[in-house]
Formats: sequence, structure tokens, C-alpha cells
Amino acid sequence: MDIVVKNISGKDTKKKVSLDKAIYEIEPNDHAIYLDVKQYLANQRQGTHKAKERGEVKGSTRKIKKQKGTGTARAGDIKNPLFKGGGRVFGPRPRNYGFKLNIKQKRVARKSALTYKAKEGAITVVEEFSFDAPQTKKYTELLMNLNSFDKKSLLVLSDSNKNVYLSSRNLKGAKVVTASQINTYDLMNASSVILAEGSIEIIENILKEGK
Repeated sequence: MDIVVKNISGKDTKKKVSLDKAIYEIEPNDHAIYLDVKQYLANQRQGTHKAKERGEVKGSTRKIKKQKGTGTARAGDIKNPLFKGGGRVFGPRPRNYGFKLNIKQKRVARKSALTYKAKEGAITVVEEFSFDAPQTKKYTELLMNLNSFDKKSLLVLSDSNKNVYLSSRNLKGAKVVTASQINTYDLMNASSVILAEGSIEIIENILKEGK
């Protein structure tokens, strides 16, 4: 698949890039996408939730009433979960929600996501660029020139660029990552994927089998 490279003004240049069929034209695996997105979202969870159980609630351990003869259910101490202010039964505890996913499956998921975007015509290739200073206006103009301003956009750079990243940070729905940081969730979540020309080779090296 050949794509014409655009400049930051949105105009076609004389250059073309060829996208590897083994990455952008495979048979998509929806289950691999599901697992990779599930792992990504699971890893975003802090897992720091905690509720006190009856052994952790502050209070007296004195038996509050006699065992028999009251006509009501027997009760131990004031920290009984049935009482107001008592401990919680089977409350949440800190845990790690992450799970292991095979690297080959993650590769398949990302290839599948890129294939979907290529089929939708949602991939744009732009020549390498840089900003002298962080400026949201410049990044807004870039998105407008590439017909991506009113869409969720993902810009994939070949290398980290602090000025470009800071320029995009105030825009809702705009995200900037490097080629080594791409993940299935960001690809599927974006309506427009903008690839910097130099990022294509890095992506192919990461996603090719045996590398």
C-alpha cells in the first residue's frame, strides 16, 4: 500500500511511502485486540481500594449483651458487620489488576488495529517536523490542515519531541506518542492516525516477527 506523504500545510509532497502488507493488510484478529485493550485498561487501574473489616475497625471487643434470653440474635462485639460503624464483610483489598499477555499476541493485536485504520483510510503520513517552542495554535493548525481537528487524533512521532507534545496537551482528543509507545487501545480509540514519516520504519521493526 502506497501513501503520499503530506507536509504540515496538508499539501501533497512528491514523496510516497510503502506500508508493509504484513502489518497493514493482515486478517484482523478481534480477540487479540480485545485482550490487548483489556490488559491496557487493567494496567491503568491503581488497585488501591481498601475497606476496613471487623478486625481493623476501631472499637471495644467487649461482648455487648448476654448470649441468651434477649429475644434477639446473639452478638459479639460492637465491630460486628451488622451494626452501624462495624467492619465491612468481604470488602475490597489492594490488588494488581494486570495480567500476562503473550508478546506475539500483542503484535497481532497492533497489526490488526493498524489494518483496520488502513482499511478505513484513517492513516495519514506527514513529513518530519518540529516546533521551536510549545504552541497550541501551531498544533491546531497542523490538525486542521490534515483534516483531523474535529476527530480523535493520534500523532506518532519517530522520536520524542517535547515541544510538539506540550503543544498538543491542551487539546481534547489529541494525543502524541512515539513509535515505540504505540498500543492497541490508542490506535482503536483514534479516528485519525497521523504517522511521521520516520516512525513507519520503527513501527515495522517493532511489529515484524522475530524482532
